[in-house]
Amino acid sequence: MSDKAYWVALATTSGIGPRTFAALVERFGSPREVFQASEDELLEIPRVTVDLVAQLRECDMDRIENELYALSEGGISLLTLDDDLYPANLARISDAPPVLFVRGRIKSDDARAVAIVGTREASERGKVIATQLARGFAGRGFCVVSGLARGIDTAAHSGALDGEGRTLAVLGSGIMVIHPRENMALAESIANGHGAVLSEFHPNTPPKGPSLMIRDRVISGLARGVIVVQAEKDSGSVDTAKRAQKQGRLVFAVRDGGAGTEELIRDGAPVIDADALDWDAIVATLDGRDADAAQVEGQMRLL
Repeated sequence: MSDKAYWVALATTSGIGPRTFAALVERFGSPREVFQASEDELLEIPRVTVDLVAQLRECDMDRIENELYALSEGGISLLTLDDDLYPANLARISDAPPVLFVRGRIKSDDARAVAIVGTREASERGKVIATQLARGFAGRGFCVVSGLARGIDTAAHSGALDGEGRTLAVLGSGIMVIHPRENMALAESIANGHGAVLSEFHPNTPPKGPSLMIRDRVISGLARGVIVVQAEKDSGSVDTAKRAQKQGRLVFAVRDGGAGTEELIRDGAPVIDADALDWDAIVATLDGRDADAAQVEGQMRLL
């Protein structure tokens, strides 16, 4: 049985999040050794219950191994936190996904990345701004990260492709469940040589509210900074921005982008003026970010 099968089995067990996964591996040495531990040993770990141990005992490792083989045959690879190709920025956050299912290719240069996010119900102005920003960043060698949703996300990915750059699409569903379906062609374009589509969830996981919120930390974690183009208060995009702050990432907001962006600006987020973009200043700020020191969770304030 491959080591990666044990990584997937542990990471996709209900009730085991990134922090519990990390605690188990720290205690036992590897996912394989977690499955070899006794019930009494497992129950010593915080948040590990009798029911959770029963789930581990019931894992069908042969099925998981076969699934990984089938995914590989379909052009989907698996990255674990132990892999050299696991995204460097993401690996530094405290709750990094233990595994990533990837269609396409992640490159080391993708660490020079910016996330562009916003509402699904975007105005034409918002979509134009997102496209303009993404195209500009792509032309300046940045990888553009977003969530493949309708509206601002779609415009950001499309703008990066228009600028002949790279883009990473983070799913709030499994890698086999592209959502929304209208973006399947966009996902294909990204995966086929222009970046990667990726997910931490089991490949057949449907999109649901909690999963979409969980993936927000991955969008911000992959990037040096996050730009919120258009958002309402208490939206998923504002959630991404707040997660970015906790991760020590830079957060920018476009002026007149809705109640969400105005709240971020009042709280100190640097303003992006879409009518007078100072590209030199934006790029210098992002390039001046020390990714190695970016993870200061719980202590970050907007710069």
